[in-house]
Amino acid sequence: MKLVVFGASGRIGTELVRQGVAAGHEVTAVVREGSSLQVQLPELRLVAARAGVAGGLAQVVTADVMDPKSIAPVIAGHDVVLSALGPRPKGPSDVLSASATSILQAMGDVRRYLVVSVAGIHTGNDDPFTQYVVKPILQRLLRESFADARRMEELIAASTADWTIGCPPRLTDKAAKGTFRSNTEGTVRGGFTMTRADVATYLLNAIDKTELIRKTVVISN
Repeated sequence: MKLVVFGASGRIGTELVRQGVAAGHEVTAVVREGSSLQVQLPELRLVAARAGVAGGLAQVVTADVMDPKSIAPVIAGHDVVLSALGPRPKGPSDVLSASATSILQAMGDVRRYLVVSVAGIHTGNDDPFTQYVVKPILQRLLRESFADARRMEELIAASTADWTIGCPPRLTDKAAKGTFRSNTEGTVRGGFTMTRADVATYLLNAIDKTELIRKTVVISN
């Protein structure tokens, strides 16, 4: 498949690119000006060669994700759009909602859209400590970024795209575990962390799962 990855220079985005290439996909990585991913291009092409991938990493493209006219020609001709963009950790943020608005406008005939959100904005199936202690604290500390994630999810859910929203809990840079738990009807009880590598693997595996189309999935290790 031909994949286009936004937020490709971030830690989940880089995993999406690496794993996507290694799995045999033709990947276009979209980054900001001056991204370090440009420096990694030879290494990524080597990953493709070792995996025997024809095409492999198609290109690293510098484009403004907030400008639909800029990214529409980048998206055109691909099968799947993946977004690993994250909210600003502090202060007012519209990174998630604004980028989703732009991407949806730019997708044209491309239907499949997979996005990373956050588990913290979701409820249901939490244990009492998480529901009454942990979640209220997170809601106060991360209220701006959580609000942005909610707006993004609402915008995507109202669209006509074949979307899937993956919502992991606190992210770590540990080695991939290769195991996942998920819930489309609420949270994953006891699911407090997930490796970024496993988030990328889950999203790539979800591309072909028709049962996850137009579903929001809370995921965890």
